[in-house]
Amino acid sequence: MARKSIGERLAQLEAQRKTLQIRLSKQERAIDTRRKVLIGALVLHRLENDRDVQFAGGIAEWLRRELPKFLTRDGDKHIDLLATQPPGGFIVHHEVDRGSGLVSSKAP
Repeated sequence: MARKSIGERLAQLEAQRKTLQIRLSKQERAIDTRRKVLIGALVLHRLENDRDVQFAGGIAEWLRRELPKFLTRDGDKHIDLLATQPPGGFIVHHEVDRGSGLVSSKAP
């Protein structure tokens, strides 16, 4: 069996390194996506189910203030990201009274 030259071995190792780097990048993206989904799920859960109206209202107010600055895609800007779908099947919009901090919900 012929031995591989140093150049061939280096090329093979470089190819393996690239393959492993791609795998690592894919794994890191999957972890980052999962982190974002879980944090988003927590925030939505608190908005929909938190009995501390002032806390939920504070989150909703903060999101209404910050989301427009954060979103960059036109399609994302037109979605009501704070609308929720309760078991009854209609969309509820949460509104915060700036004076009292109380949250009210209404169907469109």
